[in-house]
Amino acid sequence: MRRLLLMFVAVVLVACSKKEPPPEPVRPVLSTVVQSSGEENLGRFAGNIQARYESNVGFRVPGRIASRAVDVGAEVEKGDLLASLDPTDQQNQLRSAQGNLASVQAQLINAQASARRQQALFDRGVGSQAQLDAAQTDLKTTQASLDQAQAAVSQAKDQLNYVELRADHKSVVTAWNAEAGQVVSAGQQVVTLAQPDIKEAVIDLPDTLVDQLPADVVFQVALQLNPQVNTTAVVREIEPQADSATRTRRARLTLAETPTAFRLGTAISVTLSSAIKPRIELPVSALQEVEGKTRIWVVDPKAHTVSPRDVRVASRGYNSVVLADGVKNGERVVTAGVNSLKPGQTVKVDEGSPQ
Repeated sequence: MRRLLLMFVAVVLVACSKKEPPPEPVRPVLSTVVQSSGEENLGRFAGNIQARYESNVGFRVPGRIASRAVDVGAEVEKGDLLASLDPTDQQNQLRSAQGNLASVQAQLINAQASARRQQALFDRGVGSQAQLDAAQTDLKTTQASLDQAQAAVSQAKDQLNYVELRADHKSVVTAWNAEAGQVVSAGQQVVTLAQPDIKEAVIDLPDTLVDQLPADVVFQVALQLNPQVNTTAVVREIEPQADSATRTRRARLTLAETPTAFRLGTAISVTLSSAIKPRIELPVSALQEVEGKTRIWVVDPKAHTVSPRDVRVASRGYNSVVLADGVKNGERVVTAGVNSLKPGQTVKVDEGSPQ
């Protein structure tokens, strides 16, 4: 009996020692919602809005700038005065030419009178042919001198008009390269005028990137201060040589549309992207290597549990991978803590994870 009693007590103690195992703890995880992308970002660059057509204009005669009539940013119409030179030299040249013209006109009157006298004497038989020929030659020479003097006066008047620099088309003043009091030569660049009707985006691209741009590259152009104002653009021109200091090449982009906020000189942000076959990109931390296979953990949105799924990697980057298959658009995937998960384990999606 004693032995049976001891056995009974042992069985009771063993039965009492068996307890239900504690439930699996709910594990918080970081996750993301899978979204396929049809574009490949190539970079973001700063630039500005410029006029497609600009002209650098200057005076057609040398001289000292007497005054500037407009400032940078001013809008001018065709014929508006931009700047003027001191006209003293040109006025003196005009007076000299006019004086020479008056002298030649007087000589012409004498030559005409002399030619008429010699013609009359020759007709009466008292004048010689040589004297008549000399008088007529002198008349023709004086007439030619008159034409030359008249041309000199006309040229002097033009030179006087050239002391005023005027706009030859409707434009905006974008830069001044000379100040009042400065002496400039004929043709020297004084002011830059931009035609505001046609605008374009201007950016500097790395030389190495330019050679890799695909033919169908798409540019997204947006205001830096308000990205909601944006449009698309295509390449119009890329400089053939890179800048020796920055190793960049200037690119000019034709805008599909020109929003009102795209004023000359406005700072813009240009994003380069290229259309590609839709693909799914995940961070490297979402992958788990098990027995030579690559898998991810997919979250069940209703049960809040995770399950492993094998995937095939198309390409790998430094911080991300592109999947060839194994996951669908819109599914939620764990992106951190994958090595401590078990199939069917309940998880808590971090509130900061993308929805």
